[in-house]
Amino acid sequence: MMPLNLAEAGQPQIIRRIGGSPEVKKHLEDLGFNVGGEVVILSTISGNLIVKIKESRVAVSDELARRIMV
Repeated sequence: MMPLNLAEAGQPQIIRRIGGSPEVKKHLEDLGFNVGGEVVILSTISGNLIVKIKESRVAVSDELARRIMV
């Protein structure tokens, strides 16, 4: 397992665990990040990630990406 920000771009990853406070977990869940879901890093801009999740593109800060384990 590794944080999402260390995963290889373009490769589908399965979300294994989401860490952080209950508020952070709820925020990520509202964006579509759920354990068992698939996420693909599309690009990295200044440490922030653009990811594809559930047929949507979402920008995630480096801080939040560290809480998503794949």
